[in-house]
Amino acid sequence: MADLIRVGESSVSASVTRIGLGTWKIANNSDSGITALRHGFKLGINIVDTAEMYGNEELVGRAIKGFDNVFVATKVSPSHFRHDDLINACNASLKRLGVKSVWLYQLHWPNNRVPIRETMKAMEELLDEGKIMNIGVSNFSVKELLKAQESLEHSKIVSNQVEYSIAMREPESELLEFCNKESIALIAYSPLARGAILKDRKLLDELSGIGAKYSKTPVAVALRYLLQKGNVIAIPKASSIEHVEEDFAAMSWELSKEDMERLNSLDGFSRPPLAGKLLKAFLKNTTIWAKLMEKNEKNRKGNHQ
Repeated sequence: MADLIRVGESSVSASVTRIGLGTWKIANNSDSGITALRHGFKLGINIVDTAEMYGNEELVGRAIKGFDNVFVATKVSPSHFRHDDLINACNASLKRLGVKSVWLYQLHWPNNRVPIRETMKAMEELLDEGKIMNIGVSNFSVKELLKAQESLEHSKIVSNQVEYSIAMREPESELLEFCNKESIALIAYSPLARGAILKDRKLLDELSGIGAKYSKTPVAVALRYLLQKGNVIAIPKASSIEHVEEDFAAMSWELSKEDMERLNSLDGFSRPPLAGKLLKAFLKNTTIWAKLMEKNEKNRKGNHQ
């Protein structure tokens, strides 16, 4: 049986697999992407993550057809955090996905141009209308998460999606402990550091050596490390059947305490996050990030016309 974690508010919580299916950079017209996603569902993986910014919600919608009990998570772009824009963005996502409700709706990045109270008011309206079942955030610090939670009147943030891997451990400094304490799921994107773990010879040797004891690949060991850190769900990119099967193999076994301590002790492999720490802070605390997202959204719509 696969590892499961309970996520969501009490009335709409669900047991989801600790390995999910990521779709970043999978093209909307990718037949192989649909094949890989559907293979994951057949294996028993029951959570798939997308975003309006990815431009592939239609692909996910096609992939989930015929599968019951698959939990879809998607994200609203920072350029749509105004009340009416967020409502419209959600309706558009539901249409692209071909569903009446989405299980987890996430704020993709903080946007300090829009009062968080306005944004969360719209999220709760969607919740009350049954268009979304749970509220999540992405790329939020503890401080930002607390502020967002305080802006909700009668619901709870159930997840925070951030970059996290054995090669990029920034969440372990504060966020992971907070999420574990508050029973918030930490959804790890780029959990294989975008392939970096297979390119760093020293890290690869460590992962291979430990994996040999369990007849597991370095990828399975790197993912397993994350799953044993608490309320963590890892969503590696579902790029092929082979990769999905290798990712799935991270579940239903455990690293020993000694091996976890060994992996914890490793240093010198830290890969900079997708948005570097200083750059991330700059983007969050100025209007530049939101303006870029607005520009990208206009360009995307223009290309579709």
